Amino acid sequence: MTADLFEAVLDVRPPREAMADGAVLLRGFAKPVEADLIAALRAIVAQAPFRHMFTPGGHQMSVAMTNCGGAGWVTDRNGYRYDGADPESGKPWPAMPPVFCELASQAAAQVGFDGFAPDACLINRYAPGARMSLHQDKDEQDFSAPIVSVSLGLPAIFLFGGIKRSDKPRRYRLAHGDVAVWGGPSRLFFHGVAPLAFGEHAAMGHQRINLTFRKAR
Repeated sequence: MTADLFEAVLDVRPPREAMADGAVLLRGFAKPVEADLIAALRAIVAQAPFRHMFTPGGHQMSVAMTNCGGAGWVTDRNGYRYDGADPESGKPWPAMPPVFCELASQAAAQVGFDGFAPDACLINRYAPGARMSLHQDKDEQDFSAPIVSVSLGLPAIFLFGGIKRSDKPRRYRLAHGDVAVWGGPSRLFFHGVAPLAFGEHAAMGHQRINLTFRKAR
């Protein structure tokens, strides 16, 4: 069923918005499989609940996180890194659902990154007021693979800058079902999320969920 849905998506080219060389927003790309995504997400969270991690400097992040896939991104006083096991349970992270893998691969292919096979999905939960400061995704071993970011729930303002932290970021409103892909020349661009405004989404409630797919190893 999932493959059939993606074939339907690809029959009609999704609305595209270029952010930079190698960086594109695919508006509404995930909507045809939103029910499958949400069901898979709930199963993941039942195994590996959301938690507020701490940065190496001891700051508790406003965004709650969990992971699925062969590698999970974690942060604590020992630094930022990928780990095959959930540090809270000691068990492997939940397997990445097929609908997650297929969505990430097809979105990447839309932007020219064929053959993307993520082994990590960092799942962020934003409550109203939560934010993500400007940062680079640079804990991966190979920067040739893109980042694929899926938005579910409340809309958010995505900040997409440049290769330097001082580069002024542009602002993009991400709605439920939108997918951002960046790689190649923009793979290490700084990006973040402005404080989430209060609201309620029919399927997700008072929150935004962000699925960030990466090739970690």
